[in-house]
Amino acid sequence: MAKRINGIQQLGVGVSDVQAAFKWYREHFGMDIRMFEEAATAELMLKHTEGKPRERHAILALNLEGGGGFEIWQHTGKTPVAPTFQLQLGDWGIAIGKMKTGNASKAYERFKEQGLNLLSAPTTDPAGQSHFYLKDPYNNIWEVVENDFVYFPQQAPTGGVLGVVIGVKNMDDSLKVYQDILGYDQVVYDKSGVFDDWQGVPGAESSCRRVLLRHSATYKGSFSPFFGPSTIELVESTERPARDIFEGRIWGDPGFIHLCYDINGMDELREEVKEKGFPFTVDSARAMDSFDMGEAAGNFAYIQAPESTLIEFVETHKIPLVKKIGWFLDLQKRGEKPLPRWMFRLFGVMRVK
Repeated sequence: MAKRINGIQQLGVGVSDVQAAFKWYREHFGMDIRMFEEAATAELMLKHTEGKPRERHAILALNLEGGGGFEIWQHTGKTPVAPTFQLQLGDWGIAIGKMKTGNASKAYERFKEQGLNLLSAPTTDPAGQSHFYLKDPYNNIWEVVENDFVYFPQQAPTGGVLGVVIGVKNMDDSLKVYQDILGYDQVVYDKSGVFDDWQGVPGAESSCRRVLLRHSATYKGSFSPFFGPSTIELVESTERPARDIFEGRIWGDPGFIHLCYDINGMDELREEVKEKGFPFTVDSARAMDSFDMGEAAGNFAYIQAPESTLIEFVETHKIPLVKKIGWFLDLQKRGEKPLPRWMFRLFGVMRVK
């Protein structure tokens, strides 16, 4: 099958307590659909876990309003290690998660009433898009961005993941991944300086180059109508020395640990990324026929961008529709045909209150 990227499936969020984090994210961000939950050992991530298999507990949570989900991930075989320094804009790796909202001002007021740690009031980015920033109890920064994509309207003030902000060492080197491999071919803006809309976010006082990317084409695939459009914002510090966000730590420790894309055509992608100088660092298809989490199955692989960000690709073979009666959906022969809306609505039976 030809390689095709279908949208952001999920953003990996490392935490120190997976159950407490899932509760907070569903109460405040509406991430209340538990697609799977599993305690197991990460056997294949050795390149990113100091060569050791690591016990972990993970929950994949979605918001039915649409957008990517959260893979909430906790080390259980070791104590999760938090950053030892204040992360700032331009530090290398995923610094901020972008979430969709239909109305930034209303979302801000709701979060203000709930007493959340708001870093800025609603303002506009260089493209004129309304947004604001907040920090969750786990020290992760989120950008809430006004966006008109809605799949199923929900009561929560936000939808799912729209994208991420990534600190890079060298803009041109990193663009080879985000433009040439991930296909973010449209530059929304490319600005340098100190930005008013960042005030309140650590590192905002330093000059940076800031590039916002999006796709010119519409995603196609079984899940694409639900995931919707996405954006990537790359930030290069041009004034202060930057640091690796995971300096002295390993994959899975607290913070944003990876960005995951739903794809088709893993075999073609494997050859493409190798030719472009970013070979798979993890490849489940070379280790087993298919990963199987009991509730979901498929193949997954990772590449590492020049600034150290881990990009995951998942080719899904099976997902649960109604777990209580053992109803699963086989996706291996669907091609570009999107799932019908009624099927996405069935995810509602996996809602956790």
